[in-house]
Amino acid sequence: MATYDLEEQEQIDALKHFWRDYGRLIIAAVVAFIVGVGGTQGWKHYKRTQAEQASLEFVKLEEAVGKGDVNEIRNVAQDIITEYASTAYAQMAALVVAQTEREAGDLDAAAQRLEWVVDTARTEEVQLLARLRLAAVLLDQDEYDAALQLLDHDVTEAFVGAYADLRGDVLVAQGKAAEARAQYEQALEQSRENSAWRDVVQLKLDALSSE
Repeated sequence: MATYDLEEQEQIDALKHFWRDYGRLIIAAVVAFIVGVGGTQGWKHYKRTQAEQASLEFVKLEEAVGKGDVNEIRNVAQDIITEYASTAYAQMAALVVAQTEREAGDLDAAAQRLEWVVDTARTEEVQLLARLRLAAVLLDQDEYDAALQLLDHDVTEAFVGAYADLRGDVLVAQGKAAEARAQYEQALEQSRENSAWRDVVQLKLDALSSE
C-alpha cells in the first residue's frame, strides 16, 4: 500500500472535503459549458439552414415578380417575412412587396411594409433604401412634412444624390421652387455622366427654370 507523508495526506483530505462540498457545482458547470458549446454550434447550423431555405423562397419571389402576379408576390413575400424573419431575405422580400403594393395603388400597405424594414433592417444600406422608398410613398400620399422628416437623415455617399432628388420632388409639391432647385443641383453633382437618372434630374431643373 502506498504511504504518504503528513503534508500529502492533509492535501488529499482537503481535496476530498472540497470535492464533497463543491463537486456537484463543478460537474454542473462543466455540463453547462459542453451544452453551451453544442448549443452555439447548433444555433449556427440553424441560422445557416434558415438562410439557405429563405434564399430558395426568394427565388420563387423573383419568379412571381417576373410574371407580374401581384397575389403570388404578396403570398410568397409574406411567407418569407413570417418564416424567415431572422434573415436578411425578410427585409428584401418586404422591399419587393412594398414596391408591388405601391404600384398597385395600395399606399397604406406599402408604407407599413417599409416602416417595418426601417425598424428591423440589419444593415445601414437597407435601412436607408427603405427610408427613401417610404418617403416616396408619403409624397404620393401628400404627407410632405413626414416625407421631409424621413429624408432629413445622415446618409452614406451612395444615397446622397437620391435623397437630394426626392427632397427636391417634395419641395416642388410644396411650391418651394428655390429650395427644390438647390436639392436638384446637389443631386446633379452626385450623378454619373451619361446616366439616365442624371438626365431626369436635369429635366426637373430645366422645368423649374422655365417657370
